[in-house]
Amino acid sequence: MSERKRKIFSSQQKAKVALEAVRGVKTVNEIAQEFGVHPTQVGLWKKELQEQAACLFDAKRGPKPVDPSASPERLYSEIGRLKMELDWLNTHTGH
Repeated sequence: MSERKRKIFSSQQKAKVALEAVRGVKTVNEIAQEFGVHPTQVGLWKKELQEQAACLFDAKRGPKPVDPSASPERLYSEIGRLKMELDWLNTHTGH
């Protein structure tokens, strides 16, 4: 009896198989034969690709939007306003 070794596929190979399956040009059996993968595995990778596709676009790229409430100018003006209120309270309450 010969021992069959399990094939290990890279993520790039899995993606190729899954994309081929998503395209729908070839049957699952044709894709499986072409890439040396079991037809069930082709279906699983296709399903995984479809489920994970939306996650690719979830990540925000580029510079993060600036939070206007965190801008230094706004913070300094808020500090100034609070200091003026504190000074006014101190002069009018006798402290």
